Amino acid sequence: MNLVWGALVVVAVTVIAVAAMLLVRRRAPEGSYFSDGDRASGVFGVLATGFSVLLGFIIFLAFESYDDSRVGAETEALIVTQQVQTAQFLPAAAGTELTGDLVCYARSVVDSEWSALEAGQLGDSFNPWGPKMFRTIQSVEPRTDTEQSAYDRWMDETADRQQARNARVHGAEGVIPLPLWLVLLAISGVIFVYMLFFADRGERAITQGLLMGSVTVAITLLLSLLVFLNHPHGEGVGKLRPTAMERAQRQIDAELKVVGLDLRLPCDADGTAR
Repeated sequence: MNLVWGALVVVAVTVIAVAAMLLVRRRAPEGSYFSDGDRASGVFGVLATGFSVLLGFIIFLAFESYDDSRVGAETEALIVTQQVQTAQFLPAAAGTELTGDLVCYARSVVDSEWSALEAGQLGDSFNPWGPKMFRTIQSVEPRTDTEQSAYDRWMDETADRQQARNARVHGAEGVIPLPLWLVLLAISGVIFVYMLFFADRGERAITQGLLMGSVTVAITLLLSLLVFLNHPHGEGVGKLRPTAMERAQRQIDAELKVVGLDLRLPCDADGTAR
C-alpha cells in the first residue's frame, strides 16, 4: 500500500468512526448504554486482547515472509555474480554463452519479473533463461580437473539460485488467506459496534471522539501494516525493489570489462530474447 493512500485510508476510517460515535452520543443515556461500566470494560478487554494477539501473530508471520523475499532477492543476486565467475572456468564456448545468459537473466529479473511481482501476476512462471542455461551446461563435457570442479560448482550454484528465487517470489501473491482477512474484518466490526455502546452524552464530545478515534487509528494502522507486508513488492516506502540484482549487474559489467570479455548478448536491455 502506498504511504499516501495508507494515510488517507486511516484518516477516512477514523473520521467515519468518530462521526458515528458523536451521532450515537446525541441519543445515548448518561453513563453510556451499559449499566455496569466495569463489566463492559472487562468484556471489551477480552475482545481487544484476543484481537491484538491474533493480529500480532499474523503480522509476525507476514513479516517473516517479507524478510524471506528480501533475503531471497539478495542471495539470488549474489549467486548470479558468483556463477559469472564460475563460468569462466568452464570450456570457453560454453562459458561465454553461459555468461551472456546470466546477464540476460539478471536483466529479466530487474525488468519483466519484477513488474510481474508488483502486479501479482508471476504465478508459477519461470525465468526463460534458466532452461536456456540448463541446455547449455548439459552439453558441457569437462576434460580437466578445473573444468570438472567448475562444472560441479555450477550445478550447486544453480540449485541455490533457484531456491533463492523461490524465496523471492514466495510472498508475491500474498501469504494471508481470505478466511483470515474475513475474521480480522469481522472482529474489527464487532469492536467498532461495541465501542458505540460506550457513547455517553454526559461526557464532552472531544472525549468521546478521542475514545473512538484512538481505537480506530490503532486497528486501521495495524491492518494497513498487514496489507503492506502481505504484498512486499512494488513502488513506495519500504517496498522491495530489485536493488540487489541491479547492483549485481553493475558488478558483472565491471568484472567483464576487467577480464576483457566482449559479449554479444542474446537479449535486449529488458532481458527479452532477441
